[in-house]
Amino acid sequence: MFIPTGGAPTMQSDLDTLVALLDITACGPDRFVGRHPEQTTSRTFGGQLLAQGVIAAGRTLFKGAPPVHALHAHFIRSGDVTQPLEYHVHRSRDARTFANRQVTAVQGDLEIFTMLVAFQDTAAGLEHAVEIPDVPYPEDLPPLGDHFEGFEEHIAVFINALHPIDIRFANDPTWKARDSGERRQDNRVWMRADGRLPDDPLLHAAVTCYASDTTVLDSVITTHGLSWGIDRLFAATVNHSMWFHRPFRFDEWMLYATESPVASGSRGLAAGRFFTREGRLAVTVAQEALIRHFPPRVHQP
Repeated sequence: MFIPTGGAPTMQSDLDTLVALLDITACGPDRFVGRHPEQTTSRTFGGQLLAQGVIAAGRTLFKGAPPVHALHAHFIRSGDVTQPLEYHVHRSRDARTFANRQVTAVQGDLEIFTMLVAFQDTAAGLEHAVEIPDVPYPEDLPPLGDHFEGFEEHIAVFINALHPIDIRFANDPTWKARDSGERRQDNRVWMRADGRLPDDPLLHAAVTCYASDTTVLDSVITTHGLSWGIDRLFAATVNHSMWFHRPFRFDEWMLYATESPVASGSRGLAAGRFFTREGRLAVTVAQEALIRHFPPRVHQP
């Protein structure tokens, strides 16, 4: 948590709020309590569950344990934003270069979320990766707030949400794309924490988890010319996976390049990649969500 060093009190930033949310509280052996921010929607944000769950898993590791390598999460129920979340961690394996944990988030007697987290040391071996997409640098792109102008009535929920991540769209966001009639099957967004983070790799991974649940589904709906806040859409994440390929800092710019290979059976699948500014592929993401569109009824004469 960022703590003022003296002088007049300072207003807590959204990033301060996120870092504080990730400072979960131990409440027993391998059990932790996480709270919600004041700025919430009708259910717990999936990125919060991912991020707090990774922190919970990491806090049960032995000193000098390997870094997070992969996670696979399933969202079982909507979380109650008026109640805290309790994270139960099961230690599946501890070895010199490997560790495995299962994290389950509960509220009362109900399981909300479960996730497998793997930790593994890196070693020299074969290396290759896809290239970073060719997009403008973040300094040449407008801040997120500029995209809100004129759409305040439609996307008020998003505007009033917590914004701990600095986001720069390299293409129009969904509401602008719909307004112009554009359809696109991909989405390119520069992201970084909106401020400096402590030098803790687990915290950087957790903040990346939080950010990975934003914009990832955009390409599912822009493929069909739809937009959040304007069209009648219901979306709920079913599962979410991430693979961490190499070290990075999430308080430095990373390009989140996503696309949707398929939508079927009321579910949409999105795949994403986080590239460092230097073009190195650092994280791969896959998310499946229940997505339902309720088009306006056509009145017959």
